[in-house]
Amino acid sequence: MAQMRDYLRSLTVFDGELPGLDPEAAPDRPETFFAEWLAAAVQAEVREPHAMTLSTLGVDGIPSGRVLILKNVDADGWQFAVHAGSPKGQDLIQHPSAALTFYWSLQARQVRVRGPVVAEPADRSAADFLARPVGSRAEALIGRQSRPLADREDLELATKQNRERIEQEPDLVAPEWTLYTLHANQVEFWQGDKDRKHTRLHYIRTDNGWVRELLWP
Repeated sequence: MAQMRDYLRSLTVFDGELPGLDPEAAPDRPETFFAEWLAAAVQAEVREPHAMTLSTLGVDGIPSGRVLILKNVDADGWQFAVHAGSPKGQDLIQHPSAALTFYWSLQARQVRVRGPVVAEPADRSAADFLARPVGSRAEALIGRQSRPLADREDLELATKQNRERIEQEPDLVAPEWTLYTLHANQVEFWQGDKDRKHTRLHYIRTDNGWVRELLWP
């Protein structure tokens, strides 16, 4: 354990030139600022800049996190999709709120989003499902996410069978597929600093719109 502790401490963080965050120049709305930072991450060639950690509260009361892909963001909120039968789908049914975390290590930037989640109508969930690659649809149609897998061949066979179903029924949709919108009530933009004097800009939703405040690192 001592060796691991020393090894972890030896790893480089915040390497290279880092961008800044000027709170005075930040947009009034967090989704606008997020779009700017996302575009900057793409330009910096950050891999999967639209990947995020979705954190939910489990039915057992223990929080859980996993990485998903952001589907959309606008003035209404942040969107992602899950299978209702999966652990995260069950979490959201029992506790309809979540947190999203984006981290772009090349720029030492992260964005944290918190708020209630609402399931979108079935037609919008179906449209999201049909926009997925064939392989992703074939896997989602199995509907056994996170259950024990006795043999890898079982997965290969089930996926193959669902690919054949999709070829015969191109509009086939998993009925449990659910598109969610997280209606943010708090969004934080975090800009790392080599001397740990990080800049944290916090947006809070109020009845009169968004207000901003700086947070201590």
